[in-house]
Amino acid sequence: TFSRQVAIMFKSQVPLVESLHTISQQSTNLAFKEKILKMSEGVEGGAAFSKVLSGYPAVFSPFYVNMVKSGEASGKLAEVLNKLADHLEREYGLLSKIRGAMVYPIFVVVLAIGVLLLTVFFVVPRLTEVLRESGQQLPAVTRGVIALTIFMRSWGWLLLLFLIAGGIIFIRWSRTREGRDAVGKLLLRIPLLSPFLKMVYLSRFAENLASLIAGGIPITQSLEISAAIVGNPVYEQIIEESKESISHGTQISSTLQRHPKEFPPLFTQMLQVGERAGNMEETLLAVARFYQQEVDRTVDSLLSILEPLLIITLGLGVGFLMAAVVLPLYQIGDV
Repeated sequence: TFSRQVAIMFKSQVPLVESLHTISQQSTNLAFKEKILKMSEGVEGGAAFSKVLSGYPAVFSPFYVNMVKSGEASGKLAEVLNKLADHLEREYGLLSKIRGAMVYPIFVVVLAIGVLLLTVFFVVPRLTEVLRESGQQLPAVTRGVIALTIFMRSWGWLLLLFLIAGGIIFIRWSRTREGRDAVGKLLLRIPLLSPFLKMVYLSRFAENLASLIAGGIPITQSLEISAAIVGNPVYEQIIEESKESISHGTQISSTLQRHPKEFPPLFTQMLQVGERAGNMEETLLAVARFYQQEVDRTVDSLLSILEPLLIITLGLGVGFLMAAVVLPLYQIGDV
């Protein structure tokens, strides 16, 4: 929205400082509003817009800053900002699609955990007292649930503490270079998740590189920026390798062809055609659209499989708990 607003006002020949002031007054996000006001002060002090944006790396990525810089150099800032808005909308749409797909599974898992905890801490303890008074031999499933209940009530806090500590250690480790590389490689080896993530990375790389090339950014710098924002260290390393090979006169597609697992033949062949025809931007955008459509189809397919699978799993879990509770009661009734 910020990019669109600046583009419209800049195209209408409203001075940039005045545009930023106006947008800040309309912003409902107080933290972002304060940043916009500081940016307007920087521009008013004579700094370039791209230079001011680079002071907020948490908000404006290197991709964004370099695109704005190219717009300033070419005198097409409004056009570049509109392209950035289109790009951000597509990125947001992709992330929203993935997040939306995760809502239902998370809801079902949380519901299942809630049912388990209610059973363990409220239902089973009362049932245990009744069963002990009856003196009947309990079924194996019931004895297992009772044992789990005793363990959770006695040592559940320790298990929770262990899980929290393990989660904190893993998050900190994954932020190190070694951990980031290990997690990146692991994600590309998970059977069902790997193909989906590869399509996301390929789509992101193709679209970012196309936008940077269209903005007039040199190819080596475009590859460097794309590598930093692709989202996986394995792809980042391969793209960096292709950047180095360009300086020796090798085409990008030739380098990527050496990594068929990460860059399939469709991608490298299309890129090769674009390099030979001299229209890499259009070719990369076509590839990005293809993989974005594949991501949408994959999410829909996974959801159609995941929903009944989760329902069956939840049903089996509830059935197991019901069997543990009901079977001994039937035995008491028979006696």
